[in-house]
Amino acid sequence: MRILISNDDGINAPGLQALRESLATLGEVTVVAPDRERSGAGHGITAHKPLRPKKVTFPDGSHGWSLNGTPADCVKLAIEALLPQKPDIVVSGINLGANLGTDVLYSGTVSAAIEGIINGIPSVAISLASFKSNDFNPTAAFAAQVVPLLVNAGRDSQDILVNINVPPGKPVGIKVTRLAIRKYVNVFHKRTDPRGNDYYWLAGEPEDTVPEDPGVKVDVDVEAVKNNYISITPLHYNLTNFKAIDYIHKMLQRQTPTKDI
Repeated sequence: MRILISNDDGINAPGLQALRESLATLGEVTVVAPDRERSGAGHGITAHKPLRPKKVTFPDGSHGWSLNGTPADCVKLAIEALLPQKPDIVVSGINLGANLGTDVLYSGTVSAAIEGIINGIPSVAISLASFKSNDFNPTAAFAAQVVPLLVNAGRDSQDILVNINVPPGKPVGIKVTRLAIRKYVNVFHKRTDPRGNDYYWLAGEPEDTVPEDPGVKVDVDVEAVKNNYISITPLHYNLTNFKAIDYIHKMLQRQTPTKDI
């Protein structure tokens, strides 16, 4: 099994090291990760400067690459330039802190996994849903259990992308979930520097989550993790709102004379 690992916390992040060591028991592991913290990078890519991969040696003697780019850059470059063969799976993490609800749109961790599925490779983003715990080993062990299942599922489908959040401590079970909608209060903190110029820190606390569609009876990821379950959310990069296509089509027909609509 060929496994590509990336993240958004950087090449030296302890979560990545725990994941690398755990997945090494399954097959050939390659790490391509940002050379520094890139949390919140989303799916940005680097188009206006060269990408410079640098080979790194881990404490156990194995090698990987650090990259002066985003998480999506790392996976994209690995698949299209650095690796002699496509990996069987892309695993992004282990992130320090949860990636839940609509926060996945900002997440470099999730975006690295999305870059994998764009290239037709089964992919998983995995996070430890805590900023207080630094014990990544249980999450890494769970990743080693689920990765072979996803690789096998990927042989039947090119549409395997999951976002996993593992609560700290001992989980009470596993739930397959949908994304919650996360909104924040007090998002920006305004400060003034010694020269009288205003600046802002992004902060904020999440409000209670609201399901995207209250009529859909599927657990939301935020509530699952809050209740100490491992949350596994299937995702897809296709952002088309299929429910709205017919409505928009009819709206345009009513308002415009163009026969092509």
